[in-house]
Amino acid sequence: MSAGILVAGVGNELMGDDGFGIAAAHRCAQADLGPDVKVVEAGIAGIGLVQDLMDRYEVVIVLDAVDRGSVPGTIHVLELTVPEIDTMTAADRWELLTDMHYTIPSRVMILARALGVLPARAYLVGCQPAAMELGEGLSPAVAAGVSEAVTRTRELIEAARRTTTPATGAA
Repeated sequence: MSAGILVAGVGNELMGDDGFGIAAAHRCAQADLGPDVKVVEAGIAGIGLVQDLMDRYEVVIVLDAVDRGSVPGTIHVLELTVPEIDTMTAADRWELLTDMHYTIPSRVMILARALGVLPARAYLVGCQPAAMELGEGLSPAVAAGVSEAVTRTRELIEAARRTTTPATGAA
């Protein structure tokens, strides 16, 4: 049996479209994703997300605003490749380890890998923001992208279940 799936919404609701991950996590929490899925609101507390990963998940799906230069509201699904911490420069390691208040998914995943708690598969379901400025609420384009993000998250969860089904006990 799989160790489960963690869905984590990151971002800052006080910075406009940066609140996308939180909004998507709230919507995922309301959806029936199954008993093997835990949905958390990581917000901007990167160390909190690392602590959640210490519960040992098979898959992590991070929901976040991501600037990829596309049309606002566009959903991007990326499988994350996480480098080993020893391949980083000393300055990059110092920066990573000295500021874990802000949840920058790449930093969180590198630290999780260094601690041996990075799941076997890590994904980012990101939404292209329109504006990330001080102010509450998502832009209309990003708000519309939340539903698609939940759909894409559900698809990742279903695919993960198909690939982690135990072979023992099957008839």
